[in-house]
Amino acid sequence: MTIELQRPVGAPIVIDDLERLSFRVDRRAYTDDDLAAREMTRIFDRCWLYVGHESEVPGPGSYVARDVGGRPVFMARGSDGVIRVFANSCTHRGALICSQPAGQARSFRCPYHDWTFSNQGDLVGVPIPDGYGPGFRKADFGLAQHRSDSYRGFVFVTFDPEQPRTLTEYLAGATEYLDLIDDQSEVGMEVIQGAQLHGARANWKLMMENSVDIYHFRALHKRYVSYMESLGSVPPRRRGGFGCALGLGHGANELPPAAARPLAYWTPMFGAEVRPRIEATAARFVDRFGAERAERITGTNRAVLIFPNLMIIDAIAITIRKIDPIGAGQMAITSVALAPGTRIRTSGNSARVTT
Repeated sequence: MTIELQRPVGAPIVIDDLERLSFRVDRRAYTDDDLAAREMTRIFDRCWLYVGHESEVPGPGSYVARDVGGRPVFMARGSDGVIRVFANSCTHRGALICSQPAGQARSFRCPYHDWTFSNQGDLVGVPIPDGYGPGFRKADFGLAQHRSDSYRGFVFVTFDPEQPRTLTEYLAGATEYLDLIDDQSEVGMEVIQGAQLHGARANWKLMMENSVDIYHFRALHKRYVSYMESLGSVPPRRRGGFGCALGLGHGANELPPAAARPLAYWTPMFGAEVRPRIEATAARFVDRFGAERAERITGTNRAVLIFPNLMIIDAIAITIRKIDPIGAGQMAITSVALAPGTRIRTSGNSARVTT
């Protein structure tokens, strides 16, 4: 049977035929420049987007700068302890404020004309102030602050001033999975210092799809699978696993682990000497959450897709991937590791984040 790949220009890009149990996507979804531009305005300019984790700005004055959805922003914890997300752009002539990816600052100085802003975004200093007219007020030129919020330490931003949903409403069923991740520590989770910055000459949706695609793993990652088996990794003791839709484009899968989970799932690759400590940790989770939920937290692998730019792989380690499209055929990827933290949170399950 010959399949005709060339389709009329006006043909649907997605065919979702429930009666025939058929779901097909035209390759234009991954290659068309016009479609990619529309995705930026209709998706990335409107949705809640992942910025970073509150542990990346642990103390007053700490900040991280990065691109999110094609826009330069920086996330800073002010001297008042509040986390804010600002446009990384001076309100004078638009120059980049933060040129370093991370740091500590009481104030931010624009390198172009020395305008200076507090770490809460207020304009606090300008050179030659008497050179401005009588109508000039520093209070009118604070840094542009984007609406932001956090859930269980994960900080999101929206560039849509009319975004009708709160962050919790937008996350929908994904909150359950963020709970499963954050509950892996009594004091909260922390991003480990250091990030892997990489990219791919591919459409951004392929990374999101691949990250929840379990089917490819043994075929594509044969060397990794062989290496893990050489360390004592064994097939799951139980069969099963599932994928699920979580609403508003989010999704997840869960499956039994084939290798150790550092939190509280022992396999021979860890060595017999640590088995009592790991099993004692698992027992504490049963005391805290009950046997069923403790098993999901400590003894189950998962991949969580939070549409459109966040992937969390919670398996032999926890990896956070932030995805940024660059046209139809390229993407930037920032990957960091998340682990049980050492700092006790002072304001409940999440930092104070101002909108």
